[in-house]
Amino acid sequence: MASAALELMGFFLGLLGLLGTLVATVLPYWQISAHIGSNIITAVANMRGLWMECVYQSTGAFQCETYNSMLALSADLQASRALMVISLVLSVLGLAVAVLGMQCTFCLDGSGAVKGRLAGAGGGLFLVAGFLGLIPVAWTTHEVVQNFYRPTIPTSMKSELGECLYVGLASALISMLGGGLLLMSCGEDREASRGRRLAGGYPYPVGGSMPGHGMRTTTQTFRNPTMQAGGPASRGQTMMRSTSEGSGLSAHQVQPGKKPAAPGYDITGYV
Repeated sequence: MASAALELMGFFLGLLGLLGTLVATVLPYWQISAHIGSNIITAVANMRGLWMECVYQSTGAFQCETYNSMLALSADLQASRALMVISLVLSVLGLAVAVLGMQCTFCLDGSGAVKGRLAGAGGGLFLVAGFLGLIPVAWTTHEVVQNFYRPTIPTSMKSELGECLYVGLASALISMLGGGLLLMSCGEDREASRGRRLAGGYPYPVGGSMPGHGMRTTTQTFRNPTMQAGGPASRGQTMMRSTSEGSGLSAHQVQPGKKPAAPGYDITGYV
């Protein structure tokens, strides 16, 4: 039950991280124009993202323009695009693989350790996706902070941290946390299966080999129907079966004071 709870928590955290990464990738709120010094005019706000630049006016007008040429972009912006897209793809794959390996689903049911390994693989994909999504967010944050405190850059060209940077940072951490929980659940399943293998796999206890030591003996008497019409000596012939649980030994013994059963007959009385 503990591993199933970890799988569910890790899955929903990974899904939440995927949605946050998607929002941070699409929206243009990565860098927002800073209103400091002589640049105190707040009637116009410039915003810049991975795919477009937007301008918001105090009148309510909101205009966006996508980047015309991808090759004309800076190298860091191109790398940020690529890393965020790869992070999204890996998160989607992690969701699909985790669904196949979770205990609450019927996919690959009865496959043994393969199902747990798929859940662990989904957790690993979430970890990689979160790490890849963290790189462009951290790099852009560092660049914005460095440019803000650099005196050689004009005040009108300085920017502040946008909301998408905070969303991207939180989403990357949540994705990594969800992946870690899925990996932990996979580790618990392996420990449980290893404990069952070391236990020997016997659902019943093994008793001693000597009578009277943790054994229960059941004795049943079987009479030969073909010998019922015989003499008094033949009527008294019985055959005993002693069953010992735990030692794995079964013996056929003759009741004391009685003659052994006729050869060639089994306990059912048929040849």
